[in-house]
Amino acid sequence: MTTLLHISASPRGAASESLQIAGVFVEAYRETHPDARAESWDLWDGSLPEFGPAAAAAKMTVFAGGVPQGAQASAWRAALDTFARFDAADRLLFSVPMWNGSVPYVLKQFVDIVSQPGTVFGVDPGTGYTHLLSGRGKKAAVVYTSAVWGPHLGPEFGRDFQSTYFTDWLKWTGIDDVTEIRFHPTLTGDAATVRAEAHAQARELGKLF
Repeated sequence: MTTLLHISASPRGAASESLQIAGVFVEAYRETHPDARAESWDLWDGSLPEFGPAAAAAKMTVFAGGVPQGAQASAWRAALDTFARFDAADRLLFSVPMWNGSVPYVLKQFVDIVSQPGTVFGVDPGTGYTHLLSGRGKKAAVVYTSAVWGPHLGPEFGRDFQSTYFTDWLKWTGIDDVTEIRFHPTLTGDAATVRAEAHAQARELGKLF
């Protein structure tokens, strides 16, 4: 059974534009994929473990070919369990609002937890990274939203380190099939029109995902 996992990085609930757009996408997906499973993961729900000193030490232990022990082992298991939840999905939908030109810190925490040797990457001194999710048929869709920055505006309105970072990370894992849905009405734009366009795009992409 195919599984769609919606991973939300917005804490704003019903007021969140990215969550509203993602909701349209999921609804359309469910309508056209009645045999698939659709699940959600709110990254703000407290389920993400810390990735602090013990986890960082465990990562370096694994890099060196060792086996984490004690506190390192517990932290490493928590990271692997988090990755397993992410990896279990065939289809991934992310709702990502722009925070200070980039992504919310909870999404960066998620990235830092699941991006481990043997999970999303391997590395060779001569050839560089191996992208371990490649060739597994995974697909991702990302809802990118912002209120001030817009692609047609100059740097005085900010810069996009949101999609450039996160889409690059997805492709680094080996997920090459990445679709973007954007909502950037800016402070003086026609938010209603741009919202309607984003919802229509989400509806069509959800049907085909």
